[in-house]
Amino acid sequence: MTYIAVTAMSHPGAVRDHNEDSLAAGPWTLCATVTETPQTLFFPLGTPLVAAVADGLGGHPGGEVASALVARQLARIGPSLDSEEMVREALSACNRAVHAAAARNPALATMGTTVAGIVVTSGLVLAFNVGDSRVYGAGPGGLRQLSTDDRPPAGELPSGVVTQTLGGNDELAAVHPHVTASPLSEDATYLVCTDGLTDPVPADVLDEVLRRHQDGEAVLELWKAAIEAGGGNNITTTLVRIGR
Repeated sequence: MTYIAVTAMSHPGAVRDHNEDSLAAGPWTLCATVTETPQTLFFPLGTPLVAAVADGLGGHPGGEVASALVARQLARIGPSLDSEEMVREALSACNRAVHAAAARNPALATMGTTVAGIVVTSGLVLAFNVGDSRVYGAGPGGLRQLSTDDRPPAGELPSGVVTQTLGGNDELAAVHPHVTASPLSEDATYLVCTDGLTDPVPADVLDEVLRRHQDGEAVLELWKAAIEAGGGNNITTTLVRIGR
């Protein structure tokens, strides 16, 4: 029987005093809280399964509220996300939901979040993102980025600026999610993470860790690498492995 192993960990890092990241793994969510050790869940392959991270915007009020809202909504509707179009519609609905929640509370008027993840179906993997959280595929050919960073060209705007998010301003604007489909292959591994991992840790280090470790060991080693590199941001990592 083919199964999906999803291992997740979310941590504030070495500098921040609270965590604004959230994640979804199937129906399970971890919202703006802290795990000291990785957690692994197993799911049968079949019904579409979502694994996603959401990074609440720093410098805006309510980042943790926005990321939790998106993680919970994706967890709830995940089994219906069986096509690229359905994923795009779901992310647009999340954007509207963040804006609607902000409109009900003026103190949260500009709350927002990035999001990135995959949906695993019986034959496809749908990778998606809005913002600069990332999705990677890992295999014998090495690490490859499946997401597209919503960041301006180097030098045009300050480091850390993103060009689109879910919410993030006081007027509703359309989002244009990045969604790609690829055939499902057994023994594949996918890394879904916030920029608290990818900003301080180079891709070659990510690749080396994923070649040497899997599941909880891999996620813990990735977290260690981010902390050793300064751990200046919240670190949320979800590792998805297809196996028997």
